[in-house]
Amino acid sequence: MRLRVTFSKTGALCYTSHLDLHTIWERTARRANLPLAYSQGFHPQPKIQLAAALPLGFIGRAEVVDIWLTDDIGADLVPDQDEDKSRPYVILLQSTAPPGLTILNVEEVDPRAPALQTQVISSEYKATLLDPADETVLTRQIVALLGSTSLPRERRGKSYDLRPLIEELKLLPHPQPLSQREGGVIHLFMRLSAREGATGRPDEVLDVLGIPLEYTRVERTRIIFKNNVELLNLN
Repeated sequence: MRLRVTFSKTGALCYTSHLDLHTIWERTARRANLPLAYSQGFHPQPKIQLAAALPLGFIGRAEVVDIWLTDDIGADLVPDQDEDKSRPYVILLQSTAPPGLTILNVEEVDPRAPALQTQVISSEYKATLLDPADETVLTRQIVALLGSTSLPRERRGKSYDLRPLIEELKLLPHPQPLSQREGGVIHLFMRLSAREGATGRPDEVLDVLGIPLEYTRVERTRIIFKNNVELLNLN
């Protein structure tokens, strides 16, 4: 069977690399005594797939991982068939997860469904500016950025155009009108595309806007999949 786990990644865990996070999930599942399924070949590995890498220091509010098991242990732990069959897995995984890893949801999905990594089409982010900023100036900068036909950038020695990767960029609404504010926190919303060979990154967008990454807190709030694949389940 194939479990799809939605989780948050906060605290010190934000500074864990993508590869190390994979290892953390393996340890978490082992400590929960889940019957992990393994790949074939000379070096069998647990079948665990993370949807998308998250840069170091970024908070993940709705990350997704698929874990394959050889058997369903959840049915034996739920006394009433009308109860949520995923609940035992949530409890088991949370009991063995390290600080900063919070299990939000577990569902069973089709084992034959495509790999998660191939289904990601975009991600949504919230960037919180930790230092005061002129909202009017920032609004003009956003308008100018979105009006650009191209935004040439370079990453790891390769040139690319950032503009097609920005699907949406805006200031999130503030509870008070501008005339009544005395400073306050500013939040930026971004929806960035994930294409083959090119993925939009919030730090690149912030750099174009002249906002140093170290003066912000960035959270990935949602991963968007093709055809709502994250909702595909067998229930």
